[in-house]
Amino acid sequence: MAGLIRGLEPGRIRANLERIREQAGEGVEILAASKYIPTEEMGALAEAGVTLVGENRLQDLEAKRERWGPAFTWDFIGNLQSRKIKRLIPQVRLLHSVCTDSALEQLGRHAGSGTEILVQVNVAAEQGKGGVAVESLAAFIERCPVRVGGLSTMPPFTTDPEASRPHFARLAELASEHGLERLSMGTSQDWPIAVEEGATIVRIGTTLYA
Repeated sequence: MAGLIRGLEPGRIRANLERIREQAGEGVEILAASKYIPTEEMGALAEAGVTLVGENRLQDLEAKRERWGPAFTWDFIGNLQSRKIKRLIPQVRLLHSVCTDSALEQLGRHAGSGTEILVQVNVAAEQGKGGVAVESLAAFIERCPVRVGGLSTMPPFTTDPEASRPHFARLAELASEHGLERLSMGTSQDWPIAVEEGATIVRIGTTLYA
């Protein structure tokens, strides 16, 4: 596991953010993946102009929101444990990783009418990887008790960003088929490809902070 990133320079982050925003274009949200950013360093992101952050762990999200809450819009992008959904719902704009029936059950019990989620799809049908199977997506969306705003995916790891293109393209096709607008796909490694294939949210970590 990578270590925590310390000594962040707001000026450098701002320059990276502006470059990414310019290249991504209108309509693409830049989500700062803050998994490896300590709570005390989050102020550098705010100073740099970051407005949207994504957290992977509930306990980290709560600690950072307690100190920096109004400075950011918060999304949850990590592996979603259904038993934690009740606590997550009031703290985030979007849950990016809904993909199990147990999550749907908890959403039905605890979510309000304003709750919006993204369904995580296992586009590449990777064994042991989270996400709804492509062939099960329609039924899963039908069962969802809250608004499905879009889809998300994490393609198989590769050192060649172009290898992710067919997976991003397929997710975009699925979103279009179901009339969904949000597409959360692409990370520091392959986000330009994701944008070309229709991403509306890209998750940027090291590229933003380096």
